[in-house]
Amino acid sequence: MIKFFQISNCSTCKKAGQFLSENGVSFEPINLKEHTPTAGEFDRIVKQTNIDVDKLFNRQGTKFRELNLKDKLEDFSYDEKLNLLASDGMLVKRPLAVNDSKITLGFKEEDYRNTWL
Repeated sequence: MIKFFQISNCSTCKKAGQFLSENGVSFEPINLKEHTPTAGEFDRIVKQTNIDVDKLFNRQGTKFRELNLKDKLEDFSYDEKLNLLASDGMLVKRPLAVNDSKITLGFKEEDYRNTWL
């Protein structure tokens, strides 16, 4: 089962969820604002999928800009980055769809087709 981390009013999340539903793919929708993964869960995601932890950040988001992370992120340790992601779901690139060793960030139909179908 795919864990599908989203924000309910995000149009990209809606498109991705609709794509999965229309193609008969089962997924568990999880509201990032209400249920942000813990640092340990983010660590597990990084290790299982071999994704660079920096790619999990929503670099276009207001929160990312407010915290001026563009200039600071490279100075943080791996654990500091995990804790930062876990501190606020708005810092996480969405939708974040993950299942065992597979992951997609954001929504590109071709990526979803190649990964989840």
